[in-house]
Amino acid sequence: MFGVLFPNRSFPMDISTFSQIDTLHWILDMNTFVGEAYDQIREICIFLLNGFTLPPEKALALYIQSPGSPFLFCGAVSLSRPSAVLSLPWPEPGAGAGALAVPESVPISAKIGVSVEDLSSLPSLDVTAQKRIERLAMKVGENLFNFMQSFCSVDGSRLVVPMDILDRWFKKFQERAKRDPEYLKGFVL
Repeated sequence: MFGVLFPNRSFPMDISTFSQIDTLHWILDMNTFVGEAYDQIREICIFLLNGFTLPPEKALALYIQSPGSPFLFCGAVSLSRPSAVLSLPWPEPGAGAGALAVPESVPISAKIGVSVEDLSSLPSLDVTAQKRIERLAMKVGENLFNFMQSFCSVDGSRLVVPMDILDRWFKKFQERAKRDPEYLKGFVL
């Protein structure tokens, strides 16, 4: 049905590596591979295997769980997107445990879960890419705000900026990006 691999860390693994919970859910215990160093694994590639036909309205969703935290959605694959490299933003251990949590009920290892779900119920196939775009927009906006602030004057309770401020900022932004190829990479990270 599907396979996974940890880029630069493993060979491809098929569904037999996972424990099947029921017909739609599988769990991979990270203790099997890395023990307590699970948070060193930052990416996973999940892919549909040739010959497997997933219904067009379904997707394979991938989740991660640190010990004592709830499962966190990371992304999904579907027929229109049969493979993906997803980031694994491991939650802090115990992040979901309440004050009255029973220590014996806290999972002792990190897990990766895969489940078949309705495509329409998933927020986005790639959560990390969406967060990267949001972070990029925030950093560009912050850069514009800081530039505008340096040209502001105060008129009562209002900030006044020159009419050509956006043109000046954009020209400066473009020139810097041309001069320094690393400049734009700093916005994405």
